[in-house]
Amino acid sequence: MTESFVLLTGGSSGIGAATCQALLAAGYHVISLDRKPGGVNLPHLHEVQVDLTDVEATRGVALDVARRFPVTTVIHNAGAVRQQPLEQVTDDDLQALTNLHVAAPITLVQANLATMKAQQFGRIVLVSTRAVLGLSQRTAYSATKAAMIGLARTWALELGPQGITANVVAPGPIEATEVFHDIIPKDSPKIPKIIESIPVKRLGRPADVARAVMFFADPTAGFVTGQTLFVCGGTSVGSIAF
Repeated sequence: MTESFVLLTGGSSGIGAATCQALLAAGYHVISLDRKPGGVNLPHLHEVQVDLTDVEATRGVALDVARRFPVTTVIHNAGAVRQQPLEQVTDDDLQALTNLHVAAPITLVQANLATMKAQQFGRIVLVSTRAVLGLSQRTAYSATKAAMIGLARTWALELGPQGITANVVAPGPIEATEVFHDIIPKDSPKIPKIIESIPVKRLGRPADVARAVMFFADPTAGFVTGQTLFVCGGTSVGSIAF
């Protein structure tokens, strides 16, 4: 393949790290944005430290990356939960997750859109969550992650004529990720009960989600846009509680 540049958020751990590894193995140059660097020195990997809940910092990094690299693929994977019952949801919870899940992908795509349009090619992949279908104590999380579906469907219509696709991957419970284990510790007695409630009878793995992201990011996937793929072990057609 010709040299291709991907902007990936949250690439230092969990799903992001698995996606980063898959992209590098496929020959992509990866610019990884994360609050903390992964500490891995690899050819074609460029790590940038940034807090994506900070609107101005995100804008500055986005413009700098666009100046330095011809990015044609944006994968927004970074996420946070802020689990709270409705009575305890704060303005700060909602604003922080809006910045992270909604404002950040808009800013990152805007900064690189001219390159995509010039090349008449682009891939946008947003990593949402199965919780958009409803999950207790996830008011700010589910609402802002659901907004990603609206973004992708709108961008699919707006950008399709320029060869740019926009799709969403919505993971279910994925082990070895901060989003899951910040709520359910690895040794929690709840884990067997969660597994029993999942139709495929196991937790997901970061690589499961990375494979779905790679499908949407593939240059040959140009006839698939505006779609949401649940990578959830079947929990999107059933129910889950944790």
